[in-house]
Amino acid sequence: MLGSYDDSGQVVNQQIAALLEGEQLVPPPPLPPEVFTTQEVAQVRPMLDSASRNWQQLDADFTQRLLMTFKIMKEQHGYDMVIIEGYRSPERQNALAQMGGSVTNAKAFQSYHQYGLAADSAFMRNGKLVITEKDPWAMRGYQLYGEVAESVGLTWGGRWKMMDLGHVEFRKPGVMKK
Repeated sequence: MLGSYDDSGQVVNQQIAALLEGEQLVPPPPLPPEVFTTQEVAQVRPMLDSASRNWQQLDADFTQRLLMTFKIMKEQHGYDMVIIEGYRSPERQNALAQMGGSVTNAKAFQSYHQYGLAADSAFMRNGKLVITEKDPWAMRGYQLYGEVAESVGLTWGGRWKMMDLGHVEFRKPGVMKK
């Protein structure tokens, strides 16, 4: 199961919530597959080349919150963001879980990815995907990403015991039993 996280004290920015009620943001065009297959990326994120980045497979409310997060990250902080994995089939989730706890502890249907309510994201810099946590620029970006994501009502994986800095999810009541 996912690590425990208490989001009951989370404060939602009412301006952003109001924007989410009206404005419908549109997902960016897909990036070329080679962006996700470099040697650097493969070392940090195995099997990323076969991950789904199809925005249409994500929950509509979650999509709007994530796109708003990306918009704020770009406009206020100068970070270009890209989804590196969204929906995961139960089979893919189990395959990733079999790779060990450094990849994921969640098996099929223990992750919001199976419900289209989670995504892993990273940064683009100079046309390249930046995932590494060893880069101070990326680490600053992840901190900002967590703050912005939480402000629009998402749960950020950077607060978990096993931190997942690029992960956000939208916890809809009744979707998963704890």
